Amino acid sequence: MTTMKTQVAIIGAGPSGLLLGQLLHKAGIANIILERQSPEYVLSRIRAGVLEQGMVDLLRKAGVAERMDAEGLVHDGFELVFAGKRQHIDLKQLTGGRTVMIYGQTEVTHDLMTARKAAGCETFYNVENVSPQDLKTDRPCVTFEKNGEAVHLECDYIAGCDGFHGVARQSIPAEALKIFERVYPFGWLGVLADTPPVNDELVYAAHERGFALCSMRSPTRTRYYLQVGAQEKVEDWSDQRFWDELKCRLPAELAERLVTGDSIEKSIAPLRSFVVEPMQFGRLFLVGDAAHIVPPTGAKGLNLAASDVSTLFDILCKVYKEGRVDAIEQYSAICLRRIWKAERFSWWMTSMLHAFPDVDAFGQRIKDTELDYFVGSLAGRTTIAENYVGLPYESVE
Repeated sequence: MTTMKTQVAIIGAGPSGLLLGQLLHKAGIANIILERQSPEYVLSRIRAGVLEQGMVDLLRKAGVAERMDAEGLVHDGFELVFAGKRQHIDLKQLTGGRTVMIYGQTEVTHDLMTARKAAGCETFYNVENVSPQDLKTDRPCVTFEKNGEAVHLECDYIAGCDGFHGVARQSIPAEALKIFERVYPFGWLGVLADTPPVNDELVYAAHERGFALCSMRSPTRTRYYLQVGAQEKVEDWSDQRFWDELKCRLPAELAERLVTGDSIEKSIAPLRSFVVEPMQFGRLFLVGDAAHIVPPTGAKGLNLAASDVSTLFDILCKVYKEGRVDAIEQYSAICLRRIWKAERFSWWMTSMLHAFPDVDAFGQRIKDTELDYFVGSLAGRTTIAENYVGLPYESVE
């Protein structure tokens, strides 16, 4: 068995693990990243594209924002469509200048991979049997296999950035965690196409046939979504059927100018809300999807992971630069305050904009009226805007 040492072991080479690794490297804190998949597989995952102001600032702090700032699309607002009407939410005006950036998660991951390679930091891909151990001691470790060889990685702290199905959360005794979960009775059918966006800003559309979202990755690449039943299968949706259904759910003026084309990726994602408490166990910290999942309606998933990274990075800097070992106990509480606010907003957006099979006539009227009230009120629009651009990161005491 080979023995290695580092200060922080990071499990998972998705954007959260790579971002944490980049920030730690710039702060002079040694780290090693372990990933069970190949780099190509990680980059093939099609995910979020809306970055909050806080994540944009964090990527700049990490020194990986050059391409984002050159190619990303700054959006000052977005549109809500309901009752056949288009309503503009002016993010910049309502939040004192805060905006969002349209820049795909795949591009964020690519930029972080490039920076890590240039820095010469160690990342082990295609590893197997990853196992965090001795979490309640001051000498935790991670064992894994690489090319059939057993490796023992000694470290001070472990960051579990390996997603909902990863080993990090599974390494914590079940009785030590409390799980909060809601599974929604539908999913999102997403299509990626090399077509120009139907609108300059994102469009969130509520319709009696189901929700639709018009998003984008660039001026020439679009990402569209349709609410579909939980049992639907991708192979049952031809490109033509998708475009026809999308047009049905959009206002006539948008449907008329929708440019269709061959899909280059098509998938269905189930929707769920999930939070685990606490987000730490001894010297293991859960980051991002390992600890929480939100419906994508509020564009919070990747952004919540970034806020977790920011909090953990600040804590580890206090530990290594100031000897503040006590700071690690703040991690879970700080993260969860922000997470639950984002969970609430994502639940609210999902509840307001989607068609639920069990809503009666009274419930539907209440839902329609609530959305109309929020959009028709300055205070209501401000609440939507503040949550959409992202609440400020909380400082570590």
